Amino acid sequence: MKRRDFIKTVSAGVSGMSVLGAQGQDKAPAKKPLRIAVIGCGDRGVRTLLVESCKEQVVALADPDPQRIKAALDRVRKMAPDVDVTKIKTFSDYHELFDKMGTELDAAVIATCNHHHAPAALMAMKRGIHVYVEKPLTHTIYEARQLKEAAKKYGVVTQMGQHGHSNEGCRRLCEYIEAGAIGQVHEVHCWTRRCNGLPSGYKSPALPLPQGFDWDSWIGPAPFRKFHDDLHPHNWHLWTDFGNGSIGNMGCHIIDPSYWALKLKAPESVEVEEMRGGGNGTWPISTRIRFDFPAREGMDPVKIYWHDGLAKGVEYSRETVQKRWRSVNKREWQNVPPLLDELEKKYNRNFGNNGSLLIGDKGIMCMGEFGDGCRIVPEEAHRAFPVPKKLLPRVKGTHQDDFFQACHNGTQACANFEYSAPLAEIALLGNLAMLAGLKRRVEWDGNAMRCTNIPELNKYVKTTYRDGWKI
Repeated sequence: MKRRDFIKTVSAGVSGMSVLGAQGQDKAPAKKPLRIAVIGCGDRGVRTLLVESCKEQVVALADPDPQRIKAALDRVRKMAPDVDVTKIKTFSDYHELFDKMGTELDAAVIATCNHHHAPAALMAMKRGIHVYVEKPLTHTIYEARQLKEAAKKYGVVTQMGQHGHSNEGCRRLCEYIEAGAIGQVHEVHCWTRRCNGLPSGYKSPALPLPQGFDWDSWIGPAPFRKFHDDLHPHNWHLWTDFGNGSIGNMGCHIIDPSYWALKLKAPESVEVEEMRGGGNGTWPISTRIRFDFPAREGMDPVKIYWHDGLAKGVEYSRETVQKRWRSVNKREWQNVPPLLDELEKKYNRNFGNNGSLLIGDKGIMCMGEFGDGCRIVPEEAHRAFPVPKKLLPRVKGTHQDDFFQACHNGTQACANFEYSAPLAEIALLGNLAMLAGLKRRVEWDGNAMRCTNIPELNKYVKTTYRDGWKI
């Protein structure tokens, strides 16, 4: 592919940097800070997104758990001691937030459970409010397409929270692949230590609701169930009604570099080759999923393999799986690609608990968890290959800075919904394949929004909103 065509393909679409967004970064930002609402004050919302939002002006917080609201206000006091937190308005329900403050917000940062991503984002966009939404963007494929279309319709700035997309490694991988560093790539192997599922037959007993907790707002559009310890504050990832399992939690991070560098679009088919656990409304504790992508733009067909959770023969227990984050406690207990073990032994190196390997006909490249550690394997081959020219613009600051800068400049952020909604669909197709079951090939008709050879899965494509939660 010609260098000019490469730049046009990778930059124009948004991605990793729309040309418009790159030009906007050189402009002086408006002096008036963005008025931001942080919706969802759990770990990710408070630990990272709220801190980043303090660079602008946090004017509202929404979370159904009053303890999370308190923790968020304490965090603002610590990070921005000059801010009068008594002026920050708080809500247990983001419907009320938008009803009362819809004209007083410039941007909404959404870090709720996945089943709330689309309703909250659409409410914001319809009011002309810019939105930053955590990965995997939405709970269903239909919602991802809704958000992509709404972003165009309402002309707002958008960003999905796969923060590695703003890192140097993602851009270097694109440039190495374009330079022919490892030739045609035919396989990609991705893995994560996350075990965001439960064993078959697992049950969580109901517990008393914490004082002041607005459980109706937490459940939102999902089917109602009673509060229990394996839902809040983080383990909603384990349940099909609220989260999207390990691939939903980590897929958009780990698959993103290959998705971008290899110019992937929708796969032709998806199939679960191995799976353990799950059922009764929970995701599995271990999967190996194969995505088959067709040839495109001078590139050969490619298969992506996704590995997560526990290795064969390792039982699910408090010893093997960490309770809070549901990560596998030891590397030797992880379900990883066999090739990974071979390469680590051969070259005496550790490729990490999360990452990807791109297998080309001229070599291999490895990528870290969040768009870092882009290297040819072995290291001697990396040092021997001429460093490719920097063809893609770089993000100045953090992934959130890129979003805020785009809001100020009226440009687009690097991981806006035009780019990131199709990426999220890949992870969500992995969910459909899990629901289909082992060795059942899911063929996705992307235009008609249906699974062509497993009709019973089509009911999972859309979300049915409960009364009172219509958008």
